Amino acid sequence: MAVVGQSRLTLAAAVVFLNEERLLPRMLASLERQTRPPELLLLVDDGSEDGSTLAAAAFADEHSFARVLERPKRPQSRDRLAQAAELSAFRWALEQLGNERHDVLAKLDADLELPPDFFARIMAAFESDHELGIAGSELSVTGDGEPEHSQPWHVRGATKFYRARCWQAIEPLPPILGWDTIDETRARINGWQVRSVPFPEQTPRHLRPTGSHDGAVRGFRRRGAAAWGYGAHPLHVLASALVRTRHRPLILGGLAYLGGYLQAALRRAPRAEPAARRYLRREQLHRLQGAFLRGGAR
Repeated sequence: MAVVGQSRLTLAAAVVFLNEERLLPRMLASLERQTRPPELLLLVDDGSEDGSTLAAAAFADEHSFARVLERPKRPQSRDRLAQAAELSAFRWALEQLGNERHDVLAKLDADLELPPDFFARIMAAFESDHELGIAGSELSVTGDGEPEHSQPWHVRGATKFYRARCWQAIEPLPPILGWDTIDETRARINGWQVRSVPFPEQTPRHLRPTGSHDGAVRGFRRRGAAAWGYGAHPLHVLASALVRTRHRPLILGGLAYLGGYLQAALRRAPRAEPAARRYLRREQLHRLQGAFLRGGAR
């Protein structure tokens, strides 16, 4: 696929990091290689206590399009991911722009390594499809391009690109587990398309695979809690738990996912609004029906 040249749309991308001294330099190096850099790159320090802030500052000193933002210190939490701290940091960073406006807004995790055409391909997708509201990319977890498990209708939270008009329509997002599905549901309700952009030559690499930050079992439990947050249909939860029993850690992954969902349900954790839950459940039942019919045809 030929990549369109310089896009007419402008891009503000935020890389959110916290104590990423080991991985942030690799992300910054891949940002430096971009054939189409963003008009504005925000390096958002969410309270680092290691050398990652110095690495970000050094990059900003050498690149006029980059700017370091240090978010005010906050009390430590037991589970930063459960409180959607990255979403909160992204929203805070956008607030610092004041009246500065861009056509596309992106939130990127710091533990990524991007191919040189990363921004060019995704911005070309926005340029060619005016109904595209949220885009991103699939991720690989190894050097040979082994993909992370992801569904084609879902854009990973690590690479979220929002058309500004779509972002305005879906805000404010609740800072809870599952926000990165709630945003897509609201976008589709408002008539926007959501999809990942293919990278056939070189897939962006996730240097720290999803769910591995503080242990695979806890990661699966967190995903189950996210399913409660975005309002997954109970049949879909059961199907997802069964699928995850085949992932490492075998059996335990599915049980942890189901346990996370049930634990969130019992404590009545915050979740998406009823309209979004109803819409999402209709989508999920339709996909389950399609999967069942395809299975019966074999």
